[in-house]
Amino acid sequence: MTQARDIFEGGLKLPVMEEFYTLQGEGYNMGKAAYFVRIGGCDVGCSWCDSKESWNEKLFPPILVDKLVENVLEVKAKTVVITGGEPSLYPLDYFTQLLQDKGVKTMVETSGAHELSGKWDWICLSPKKYSPPRNSVYPNADELKVIIQHEADLKWAEMNAELVSEKTHLYLQPEWSSIPKIMPVLTDYIMKNPTWRMSLQSHKYMGIP
Repeated sequence: MTQARDIFEGGLKLPVMEEFYTLQGEGYNMGKAAYFVRIGGCDVGCSWCDSKESWNEKLFPPILVDKLVENVLEVKAKTVVITGGEPSLYPLDYFTQLLQDKGVKTMVETSGAHELSGKWDWICLSPKKYSPPRNSVYPNADELKVIIQHEADLKWAEMNAELVSEKTHLYLQPEWSSIPKIMPVLTDYIMKNPTWRMSLQSHKYMGIP
């Protein structure tokens, strides 16, 4: 996090790509209304990422966190999902504390590739093979969501499941473009291993952000 750095003023500013009010489309909280804040910048670089335009943080001038919080408070659902990009690249203590002080629940979607700062009501850990999570992230994950592109990825999912706590909800999510071939595999796998549940990108079916 060397770049977290002076231009972000210790977390008073963040390089926000977009912010929008919608329904959570994936995982445990699917279907719930939430305000999404997508932070630009990612050094993980998944080939199947559906928001590659978020990778270059230099495209998104830092904006004041106080203004973000004002925007959040204008909507009815008092829940924020911070996603990316990769949120663990940035200092998020100020942002999350300010949100919680205002009665807003804080949720994050992270690969865990870096130490995660901030105060969280919900942590969704989505580990990536080529930039694995830091050990410190696993025990705090409320939800483990593993993207499955090939059947061999199930071994990676099980390796990560061994590192999270017993309270962590386990999800397998088919990579969007691989659904025709991988869905039968996941359906069969979950029936044989019912500690896992299926996660779908329901927002894509609903046609919402």
